Amino acid sequence: MRSSWCWRVWVCGLLLGLLSGWASAQPAEPGPVAEAVQNTQAVSRELDRIRAALDDAESLETLKSMSDKALAAQRKADAAVTVLMPQLDQIDARVQQLGPVDKDAVEGADIAEQRKALARERSEVDSAIKSGKLLAVEARQLSESIEQLRSRQFNAQILQKSASPLWPTLWRDLAAHVPADWLRLQALLRQGREAFDRAVAERGWRVPALGGVLALVLLFPLRLGLRRLGRWFAASDRAPEGRLRRSGLAVWLLVVGTSMPLLASWVWVESLAWVDAIAPRLEGVARQFIIATGVAAFITALSACLLVPKRPSWRLLNMDDQAATRLRKYTWAAAALVWLHVLVQALNTAARSSDVSTVALSGVMGLSYVGLLMAALFTLSRLRARQSAEAAGVTGSAWLMLAWLGGHLAVWTALVAALLGYLNFTLFAASQMVWMTVVVMATSLWMKFADDFFLWLTSPQSRSGQALRQAASATDSGVEQVGVLLSAVARLALLVLAAAAILAPFGNVNALFGWMGTLGQGVTIGGAVLQPGAIARALVVLLIGLALFKVLQAWLVDTYLPKTRFDLGARNSISTVARYLGITLTVIWTLAALGIGFEKIALLASALSVGIGFGLQAITQNFVSGLILLAERPVKLGDRITIGDQAGDVRRISVRATEIQLDDRSTLIVPNSELITKSVRNMTMGNVLGRIQIKFTVPLSTDVQQLKTLLLELYGAHEAVLDAPAPSVYIDAIGDGLITINSFAHVNSPRSVYATRSDLLFSVLERLQQAGIPLSTPTDIHVILDPQADPGLTAAAADPAATAAPAAAGPPAGPR
Repeated sequence: MRSSWCWRVWVCGLLLGLLSGWASAQPAEPGPVAEAVQNTQAVSRELDRIRAALDDAESLETLKSMSDKALAAQRKADAAVTVLMPQLDQIDARVQQLGPVDKDAVEGADIAEQRKALARERSEVDSAIKSGKLLAVEARQLSESIEQLRSRQFNAQILQKSASPLWPTLWRDLAAHVPADWLRLQALLRQGREAFDRAVAERGWRVPALGGVLALVLLFPLRLGLRRLGRWFAASDRAPEGRLRRSGLAVWLLVVGTSMPLLASWVWVESLAWVDAIAPRLEGVARQFIIATGVAAFITALSACLLVPKRPSWRLLNMDDQAATRLRKYTWAAAALVWLHVLVQALNTAARSSDVSTVALSGVMGLSYVGLLMAALFTLSRLRARQSAEAAGVTGSAWLMLAWLGGHLAVWTALVAALLGYLNFTLFAASQMVWMTVVVMATSLWMKFADDFFLWLTSPQSRSGQALRQAASATDSGVEQVGVLLSAVARLALLVLAAAAILAPFGNVNALFGWMGTLGQGVTIGGAVLQPGAIARALVVLLIGLALFKVLQAWLVDTYLPKTRFDLGARNSISTVARYLGITLTVIWTLAALGIGFEKIALLASALSVGIGFGLQAITQNFVSGLILLAERPVKLGDRITIGDQAGDVRRISVRATEIQLDDRSTLIVPNSELITKSVRNMTMGNVLGRIQIKFTVPLSTDVQQLKTLLLELYGAHEAVLDAPAPSVYIDAIGDGLITINSFAHVNSPRSVYATRSDLLFSVLERLQQAGIPLSTPTDIHVILDPQADPGLTAAAADPAATAAPAAAGPPAGPR
């Protein structure tokens, strides 16, 4: 028994030893610091290789590849620096925890060892960061220098001058070089035929035949079937309503018409390459064949989905059937010309033809492009003239007129350049005009589709829009605004891609994507790096935070607060404070997701305090006053208050202003500071009852007891007058032969005072008239003079002093 246990212990120990030995033999995974250092070293080696190969680079394609490698090295170096920066911050934080070195005190051995290790580690990381930044700058400068060299070679190639086609010199030189170039082309074709025959002899026809059949299936039955399927779906009830039905069909036809021929050409070439049926010198031609087929298919599919000659109702462009049919023929010719141009240029390069033949070939292709453009412009001119005649006085669009003028300018410039001997420039200008037209039309189609798609996606009538509205508890306009914003972002992305496609032939697309890569790594603002990922994460955090606090506030208002003893005003104060507290916490959470710490927020607040002190005093005062109103509640929700000469009910209290509904149903918005700093009469704060006062005068001979009984009966008979406090009637004053009666009654709300008092006044007047009790009013005596009276009497009445003086002197003396 004991021996068996010893055997088991020995076996377990042996297994543990083997496992530990195997684990120690495995290479350890490099940490982030070591990996970043390795990346910087790899970048340095890559830059050395690019510099060494730069002297031997001749073609534009080689220079483009080297520029791409330099930009990739720059991104790799920037990524290594991005990884190392947090490591350096962590090391600095650990060093700060150890504190400064005290010269008078003696540190322990372990603390001193940790300090040395941290200093050594910090030195390594800091040197790696500096090396990475230096390599990133070198890579960017190297890419810029390669782009400049490429631009110079490109310009030299484009502006290469030869003899004019009008002079016999060009044709004499061409005739001298054509026989040799024809032999080179025959030798190239012979190599291709021999490679194909050898591959078929060794491996048979099965793979090439299968590739050819599959290419034909992709090109004809599958492509045509998918086109019919798209048209059937667009015409059915399952398709979305609105403009998306038409633009979606156009995009479907473009994708199918481009992908199927491209895939068919790729399958055919790959089937030949599978059996090594392509000669080495023709491999570049095969790749260019795939590219040429894809570009030509894209042009034809784009014209088919935009022009739609046989279905005018699905046409996206504003033109008639005749113009669409003619332009459709020109697009087919353009696609064929582009396909032929790419293949002929590839064959010319593979055959290593002479410079004279290359220039002459460029001239022929350039003049072919010019002829095609002139025919298309002539058709467009006739279309424009016919539309102008049909709609007299209507001006066409400005961009169409600009495109028309630009096309004519490009055509005439290419013709003049060809006549002067700049045949390469003629080819480039004409082909670039065709390419720009294709890119613009394709971008307009995709922008239409993006706009229609996102507007349909967020439409209140669509299922997705209804689901989004219910999930976010948003209004119809809010959901539609989301669709508009998404459409704007998609349009901006499409414009960037279009700019890259247009700049690609000029060789500047690398700089564009390098700038986009720099934006992708982040923009430094005030010490904080704002990256697109961090911005997207912050937006998600903001939406989640707002939705979360909105749900919590709804639970607080609808579920919890109704179960408490708080009145309506207290509930409003609690819910308002909770809402703004949730918004504040969400903003802080969003800033933290952006990578902005609390110290930066405090710095921002201190900077804003200057603006608050100068220009935002009123807003700050109203905000603080709103917090005081919500805390002390001198005015709460539902109170009836009087401010100035306006009286109404408090309907809403926010942190900036208070909304008061007046008796005429209008809303008075009062800043919160007015309710704090000025006198406000709150008629429902301490007493919810309303008091009615009726005051009038009667003659001194009135039976006041009968009057008192009458008033008390009227008060008691009205249903709105309360029994407690009981109505009361008082004699307010006696004087000038009049008795002043003052009476009071109470109703259940100050809001009922006006209507109840009006009813009581009607009743008082009616009962006093029935009882024969007159109401006294102050006597007002007016002296009205007759304009036909004696002028002397009028003057005496107007001036009493003038008539009083003779009376005081005595009667006038009589005659003697």
